[in-house]
Amino acid sequence: MIAQNFEYSSPNTLQEALHLLSDGNAKPLAGGMSLIPLMKLRLATPEHLVDLGRVADLKTISEASGQIHIGAMATHYDLESSSLLRQRCPLLAEAARHIGDVQVRNMGTIGGSVSHADPAADYPASLLALQAKVRLVRAGGERTLSLEDFLVDTFTTAAEPGEIIREIIVPVEEPGTGVNYQKMVQPASGFAIVGVAARLRKANGKISLARVGVTGLAPRPFRATAVEARLEGSAGTDDDIRQAAALIANGVEANTDLHASSNYRKQMAQVYAGRALRAALAGT
Repeated sequence: MIAQNFEYSSPNTLQEALHLLSDGNAKPLAGGMSLIPLMKLRLATPEHLVDLGRVADLKTISEASGQIHIGAMATHYDLESSSLLRQRCPLLAEAARHIGDVQVRNMGTIGGSVSHADPAADYPASLLALQAKVRLVRAGGERTLSLEDFLVDTFTTAAEPGEIIREIIVPVEEPGTGVNYQKMVQPASGFAIVGVAARLRKANGKISLARVGVTGLAPRPFRATAVEARLEGSAGTDDDIRQAAALIANGVEANTDLHASSNYRKQMAQVYAGRALRAALAGT
């Protein structure tokens, strides 16, 4: 199908982009991996598209004061291949490697993916495990939210009209932290039927930090706090991992669709949680 007619703008600066978006009728265009197909199906019918592809300020990846700042227009390939992320925040580089195929990774952006809030997207699991923050900007103001507060529901975020993601902020990983992302992939789309990101740290023979993010299982990505609580303070034995992984779907209303039933997703979540936790523990 063909999208309905729309106005198109391609600003060179962030301020120009924010001005164009401030009237409430325009929609930002990042990599277009989700928006363009929706427009072709006329499930999205924006009157005005503001292409952010030329805004250089939105493409940087840098480190400052113990944090890594990732511009919203950084592509999945930028994250996957970033030497800074590989050394200082390997979990996010690993998550980017799992996204789609080469063409998608070359075009798709982290800001576009997070803004789309697809419940089966790869980034949220890792970003939740990293306790990431989202810096939002609009004409005349900005604010910073935790990713948990930003992701409201399926395809729904806390972004207000005229507001876009400027950057994602994640911590520089401390030495001795083990990380891993495991994903049961839907082979046609590359999305996660279930994805689990694990981030573990040990001190004095005990797990001192456990952060686990889950995608694909529920209507929105979430942190598996029951799993984290079971692991922290434990020795991380095989039995500890098994018991913790068994809690991954507790209290969760799991998704059901043509790819997997809710019960199957819950079972697979336990399997992939166990794999992610064991692999992360091996890296501590």
